[in-house]
Amino acid sequence: MKIIDNSDSVIIVLHEIYGINEHIQMVCDKFSINKYNIICPNLIGLTQPFNYDLQEEAYQHFINNIGFDSAVQQVKQVIIQAKKQYRHIYLLGYSVGATIAWLCSDEGNMCDGIIGYYGSRIRDYTSITPKCPVLLIFPTEENSFNVQELVNSLEKFNINIYMLNGKHGFSNPFSENYCVQSFEKAEKLVANFLKKISDSSSN
Repeated sequence: MKIIDNSDSVIIVLHEIYGINEHIQMVCDKFSINKYNIICPNLIGLTQPFNYDLQEEAYQHFINNIGFDSAVQQVKQVIIQAKKQYRHIYLLGYSVGATIAWLCSDEGNMCDGIIGYYGSRIRDYTSITPKCPVLLIFPTEENSFNVQELVNSLEKFNINIYMLNGKHGFSNPFSENYCVQSFEKAEKLVANFLKKISDSSSN
């Protein structure tokens, strides 16, 4: 999926285990309205996304048929191609997409900035030291791990990291965990983060 205008900046949007669904399409449309070009690679290799009630099936498909290593290599190839066309490249990932973005952050000159929403598997890769600005947004509640402990372990990397009230999926209007207050706070954090990078690069 691509949305192309005459921008010199592109946001590569990395979806969750479900694929390119309504939520991801909405995210792409919103940033394209804000004058960014959009690239959204289909990392699960299926023409139709999984429904939310097939979470376990979607997760097993990702782990068994794609995996993080392969997904990271796919995204790095997208970045390499994008660098031929764009001056500024940003990664924006949700859930496994956020972890994939995080795994791309340790290589120099890949991206201008990385944004990750509720990348719970980042907890398996806390030894990474990002080579570009990173904004990570977590919920206060996760079923499988202690979010505060993860946040504490990441703070040493001088990244922008926030915990917002809610559960995994709080920024997704199609999720049962959607929380409008946290969604709006996250939107402001992302806008400020992108503006700060843009301002510093133009000075």
